Amino acid sequence: MPNTHAPRARRVVVVGTTGSGKSSLARAVAGRLGVPHVELDALHNGPNWSTPPDEVFRERVDLALRGGAWVADGNYSRVRDLVWGRAETIVWLDYPLRLVLARLVARTLRRVVTGERLWNGNRETWGTLFSRESILLWALETHGRNRRAYARLFRSPDHMRLDRVRLRSPAEARRWLATLR
Repeated sequence: MPNTHAPRARRVVVVGTTGSGKSSLARAVAGRLGVPHVELDALHNGPNWSTPPDEVFRERVDLALRGGAWVADGNYSRVRDLVWGRAETIVWLDYPLRLVLARLVARTLRRVVTGERLWNGNRETWGTLFSRESILLWALETHGRNRRAYARLFRSPDHMRLDRVRLRSPAEARRWLATLR
């Protein structure tokens, strides 16, 4: 059964649906542990939202995770074997869809209005917000699928060696973060 105690190790991966706060929590965990933060989105999203071939993405992830200690965040199944295979603790932000959507709308609107630069100079725009490429649509389409997949992965014998932490609310995440040294 997944636990909610502090990680025993210094290689942690944070997963959860789009907009759940993976990067924010991962940055906070990395800061607490004094280790590098690896944001998989930054390794995946090239200029103009281009995506690298799988082998290039895998090479980038492999290089980023060679250190003995890190905190990574992201949901890329194409590199799960690398990330989870090297991790010692996995943290799943399993938040309700209504909370994720509220956070995602606020974050996306802030990014669009301020023109915030993301990885490799990318920006979210009004046009993408209301297109088939919409991050909001993506969250709606993937939330349930991700929840089922992570529940299955957390029970899988392949991942029993990992400390598995399932957090169901931001308050629970704050309490767990406070346990880190």
